[in-house]
Amino acid sequence: PLSVGRGLRVSAHERILQEIESTDTACVGPTLRSVYDDQPNAHKRFMEKLDARIRNHDREIEKMCNFHHQGFVDAITELLKVRADAEKLMVQVTDTNRRLQDAGREVTAQMEEVIRCRVQQRNMATTVEKLQLCIPGQALDIHTHIYYAALKTMEQLENIYIPRVSHYRFCQIMAETLPKLREEIKDISMSDLKDFLESIRKHSDKIGETAMRQAQQHRTFNSAVQKQASMGFPKPLYTLNGRTSTQQNGLDTEEGADEDDADEEVLTAQDLVDFSPVYRCLHIYTVLGDRETFENYYRKQRKKQARLVLQPQSNMHETVEGYRKYFNQIVGFFVVEDHILHATQGLVTRAFTDELWNMALSKIIAVLRTHSSYCSDPDLVLELKNLIVIFADTLQGYGFPVNRLFDLLFEIRDQYNETLLKKWALVFREIFELDNYSPIPVENEEEYRSVISRFPFHDAEIEKQQFPKKLPMSQSVPQIYIQVKEFIYASLKFSESLHRSSTEIDDMLRKSTNLLLTRTLSGCLQNLIKKPHIGLTELVQIIINTTHLEQACKYLEDFITNITNVSPETVHTTRLYGLSTFKDARHAAEGEIYTKLNQKIDEFIQLADYEWGMAESDGRASGYLMDLINFLRSTFQVFTHLPGKVAQTACMSACKHLATSLMQMLLDTELKQISMGAIQQFNLDVIQCELFASSEPVPGFQGDTLQLAFIDLRQLLDLFMVWDWSTYLADYGQPTSKYLRVNPSTALALLEKMKDTGKKNNIFSQFRKNDRDKQKLIETVVKQLRSLVNGMSQHS
Repeated sequence: PLSVGRGLRVSAHERILQEIESTDTACVGPTLRSVYDDQPNAHKRFMEKLDARIRNHDREIEKMCNFHHQGFVDAITELLKVRADAEKLMVQVTDTNRRLQDAGREVTAQMEEVIRCRVQQRNMATTVEKLQLCIPGQALDIHTHIYYAALKTMEQLENIYIPRVSHYRFCQIMAETLPKLREEIKDISMSDLKDFLESIRKHSDKIGETAMRQAQQHRTFNSAVQKQASMGFPKPLYTLNGRTSTQQNGLDTEEGADEDDADEEVLTAQDLVDFSPVYRCLHIYTVLGDRETFENYYRKQRKKQARLVLQPQSNMHETVEGYRKYFNQIVGFFVVEDHILHATQGLVTRAFTDELWNMALSKIIAVLRTHSSYCSDPDLVLELKNLIVIFADTLQGYGFPVNRLFDLLFEIRDQYNETLLKKWALVFREIFELDNYSPIPVENEEEYRSVISRFPFHDAEIEKQQFPKKLPMSQSVPQIYIQVKEFIYASLKFSESLHRSSTEIDDMLRKSTNLLLTRTLSGCLQNLIKKPHIGLTELVQIIINTTHLEQACKYLEDFITNITNVSPETVHTTRLYGLSTFKDARHAAEGEIYTKLNQKIDEFIQLADYEWGMAESDGRASGYLMDLINFLRSTFQVFTHLPGKVAQTACMSACKHLATSLMQMLLDTELKQISMGAIQQFNLDVIQCELFASSEPVPGFQGDTLQLAFIDLRQLLDLFMVWDWSTYLADYGQPTSKYLRVNPSTALALLEKMKDTGKKNNIFSQFRKNDRDKQKLIETVVKQLRSLVNGMSQHS
């Protein structure tokens, strides 16, 4: 029972503490009274409970303070920092406010002055309006050109004042006179309109010139802004007077620009021409109910003027000024029509101006297509293109479609490229004519750097050599490379301002460059190679030059890529055909080398003077042949700079041609007789040829490949020198035959020449004296050879 009672008291004390914590302070009294109403010692136990609860709350408060202490300290620290910044900001705000107030004080004063002037202006206008209402009447004077006022006065007279006094005779006269006055006003206004049309015909040139100049300035400004933005410069800040802050600081973007031109007032068609006769006449005809007649007349006259404007001068194509005047007149005409279209209601319509423009556009295109075809100067064609672009931009700004003009520019671009190709053909010819066709000598590092700065040449071995040294190509190579780049720049000038993408411009440049390489430069190279004064040394240098130009084609690709910023990996990117151009030129030069080498061999062969009836050889080779071999040896030394295959082919071709020429000399039908001594002499010459072939005049031949060129001659001469007819006849037709390359007809022809010589010159007399059977053997061999030849012909 005691424990139960104690537990009840404890729970009662907890309840009382909870009430104290949760209830309002005013209600604590009854709660505390319940503690004293209990047993006498109950308040002591309650106090103990209360002290324990207070200590518990103190510990919780202490924990919470410890937890938030660091954050509180940091917050106070930040607050102290902010206070310092806030003080600085306050100073800046105060200073800014003060300067703003000072700056705005003058503006405020000017605004108050403007408001005061506006009030005065409004009061003056109201006064004038009221005064006009008080005027009793207006003078009817059509000679002061106040036609509309005169018509209104007549209308008032007719409808208001004359009916009031119509019974007076003078009023009747006035009423009868008014229609005549109206017709007189119509005639006078129509005369003014005709004067205006004549004046506008004269002023169209000036109007067009002004409009095109403004369009050009606008385009130049836009391109400058785009260039400035692409270079990372900030956009210009405009001030009240229209100049940029950069210009005010003395950094004018247009260096050297005339200050008067910068401040020149922008003129419009209305500033140059007084359009009041048109407005006045239109208003009068409208008031008189005859507007349609006026509209038809005006449109008819303007169509006639349009046809006159579109007629070019016969010599327009000779100078750019002729084209400029032609464009100025057309622009002036349509600027006037555009102004009339927007300044009047219905005098001309958009459909009418579009009809005029379409008619004019067809005529303009036909005229430009005809006259531009007469232009042979690329600079004039380029200036014409710039004029067409400005002309198109000007009229496009007035809402006229100009796509067909840009299509025409593509036709003119092809013509421009043709004129460029003709111009560069002359440049290339001059370069080739002035070239010395010898390697470029460089004496020092400066000269070497000068050459490689103009042409992309890199050779590790040459760079290691000491100065002075020679670069393999001749001086025409860097000049050609520079001129190709100049051509690309010239072609790029036409592509500017055509409103085409970088990819299209890249394609245009590559196609025009391909034409330059494959047609112009290739044609110049082919003509150069065929020129008679170009010798073997020059041809060798041309092959070396074309090799280096071919290697430089990839740098031209990179050059175009850097200009257009179009990656060469793009799907539709056109490749340069320079590789095929220079390969074709090199092949042509190689063929010409072979031809000239053979011609030179023929010249030496023509110097041969064999004594075909000599009894025996003098034991040494012929002089002409030794000269020929020395020539070939020195020539093939020059070929060391050529690609190995070219030099080998030239050497093999020369040896084959020499062997063929010698064989033809033996078998010449005009040569009727030949002695054994001549055969021996001929054999000595062939031995010299074989020695030359075995000396490897050009490196790279395997084994006795070059000597095989003389194998036919060697076997034929061996057959006659050894007189080994039994072996020849026995092994004929066998793959292992010692005389496999000797044709029976060849042996027969040569043997018959010797047989005839034996009969007449008694060469075989010793055989007949010693052994007459040998002569019979010759006859037998001849018969057998003839049978072999006949058998071959029948078989074939």
